[in-house]
Amino acid sequence: MKKFNLILILLGIFTFSIGCEKTILGSDEANNPEHIFELVWTDFDKHYALFEVKNIDWDSLYTVYRPMVTSNTTDDELWEIITGMLQHLDDEHVKMRIPSDDPDNYIEFASGANKNLHALDEFSIELIASDYVEALYQKADFYSYGKLYDHNIGYIHSIAMLGVNPSVIYQSLRELGDVDAIIVDVRNNIGGQDEYSAGFAQAFSDGEHFLYTVQTRNGPNYGDFDAPLSVYSYASKPENYTKPVVLLTDALTISAAEIFTLNMKAFEQVTHIGDTTSGAHSDVGPARFLPNGWTYEYSTMKYLMPDGKSLEGIGIAPDIYVQNSRMDIVNRRDKVLEFAIDFLSDQTPE
Repeated sequence: MKKFNLILILLGIFTFSIGCEKTILGSDEANNPEHIFELVWTDFDKHYALFEVKNIDWDSLYTVYRPMVTSNTTDDELWEIITGMLQHLDDEHVKMRIPSDDPDNYIEFASGANKNLHALDEFSIELIASDYVEALYQKADFYSYGKLYDHNIGYIHSIAMLGVNPSVIYQSLRELGDVDAIIVDVRNNIGGQDEYSAGFAQAFSDGEHFLYTVQTRNGPNYGDFDAPLSVYSYASKPENYTKPVVLLTDALTISAAEIFTLNMKAFEQVTHIGDTTSGAHSDVGPARFLPNGWTYEYSTMKYLMPDGKSLEGIGIAPDIYVQNSRMDIVNRRDKVLEFAIDFLSDQTPE
């Protein structure tokens, strides 16, 4: 067990891609602005999964943006035109990049991302490590854990749903010991792998629950999808933690962290506190490479809740809404965490 080492690492929240296979659009294609626009628009038209879910009229956007592009359009102008069109999708899995030889100096666009950036200033793991937790230990699997000061309550924070084996969470639970409750914090979680999310959540499962269906677009029409796959939470295990749990989320709880949230909300002992999640559930397809060197990616699946509704662009609402402000963090107070502590203290023995 290694004590949490406070290192300021800039995690590119909206630049994160998992194992993308490369698809080159046009190694023999013309490298001119009009053709590049057509390549992007047509590729989305044939493969993007969420036009109907988001009620997007893609043809009308073509009518608006295509006339803006001419043979004399500069690269800067073309970037603004295409990203302006993609912004209407309001989908943080829709990304476009201008690569650079310097990995820290590239340009990236993510559709709808700006609306959630306020959450970066509303959470601080450094504050929690110094003021709220006796000792915060860091696991290689992108999460840390410890015990809260003056309370027999465990604390787990995950920054990404990534790792070799999510069952490592069971070891952390054993090391926390006989705590009366646990706070699981996925604020500012950048996502990762749905399978890891489900495996991590299994340690808190009280049984199998129907969570959602997932379908992949598989045809030229916007409504062409394969058969829905029903997804359930994992069954409970004898060693699972079944005492009271609070799950904390914010507007930058995104993608696979939202899948984790859906799992956790299904369990009877879990109360969801914080802010509504980002609302970007779909997996992305292979990275696409344009003749001018730009790359992009987009959503290829739709996730539907048991009632048939989509939460894309909406997010998962908490049971109890509490949100920090930037000044709360500046003044070294995490009122979301404090609310969770008070909530659990009312439910657990002194």
